[in-house]
Amino acid sequence: MIPQKEPVGMPLKVFVLSRNSHLPLGDLRRQVPADVEILDGDEVPAQADFDMLVTGFPTRAQVEASPNLRAVVAPFAGAPKEAIELLRGYPHISLHSIHFNVVPTAELAIGLMLAAAKFIVPMDRELRRSDWRSRYGKTPTTILDGRVVTILGYGRIGRRIGAVCQALGMRVAGVRRHAEGVTEDGIATVYPPRALHDLLPTSDVLMVALPLTEETEGLIGATELGLLPSEAIVVNVGRGRVIEEAALYDALHSQRILAAGLDVWYHYPLRDEERANTAPSRFPFHELDNVVMSPHRGGWLSAAESSRVTELAALITAAAQGRPIPSEVDKELGY
Repeated sequence: MIPQKEPVGMPLKVFVLSRNSHLPLGDLRRQVPADVEILDGDEVPAQADFDMLVTGFPTRAQVEASPNLRAVVAPFAGAPKEAIELLRGYPHISLHSIHFNVVPTAELAIGLMLAAAKFIVPMDRELRRSDWRSRYGKTPTTILDGRVVTILGYGRIGRRIGAVCQALGMRVAGVRRHAEGVTEDGIATVYPPRALHDLLPTSDVLMVALPLTEETEGLIGATELGLLPSEAIVVNVGRGRVIEEAALYDALHSQRILAAGLDVWYHYPLRDEERANTAPSRFPFHELDNVVMSPHRGGWLSAAESSRVTELAALITAAAQGRPIPSEVDKELGY
């Protein structure tokens, strides 16, 4: 939490780096206490005075611009690795993110699972060509009722996914880093990470909802994919590199697993002009009929923008009132 300034009662000053936040500042100002001062600009002044910096991609110069800086807030879910590594060198500055995307990400995960299980995309493509043959042939499809879904990353998003899967008649296993032994929560049987290899052979769906950290990068590789049943479905709404790129492509290309629904990737456009021509992987996932591809939009929806502002306003309000700031990122663990 931000220590209260002296004298008590001085307003909290928040600088929003508007160049990469795209926040509706009028809405934000209306939702925070009246004495909170919201500053903004495309660049942080070299010499500035603010207590909180809102940007997901801080530079050293920006962090050091204000001697009063006590918190950096990434205005989206999950702080970038570069921000975490930078702020490890500033132990007096806390790092936070906002989990406004729980609902849309969970909904997209369910949509990807269903689309992959029912092979909706290739069937749609065929029928657009007036081709009905799949209806009368051996149509690949999975009945999810009674199947086991293992949710790797059983946090807020994972629990919401689990509740929907339970409603579909699925049995839910959740893997959570801080789980102590095996417990039940009314939705899932919750396991610690060490149980993962024992869970995979009975997992009809592997749902990945993990952040990218030093511990999670490459966590699912050829060995783990090889432990899954041959008709398993993999869904990833966490971060692409949690699953090894080559191993995932090989498992799908060889039909070692049945299908996948992917919202997160390995290559992203770095500039506006690259948005129309950047392949998401060095492998041709787009050639595979057993992959449903989504351009990392679980939380990047205009419909969720009001939730993003509300979550950020609640975070700023907590700081202004001297309460612990929610959603602090553990800079050692990386999330």
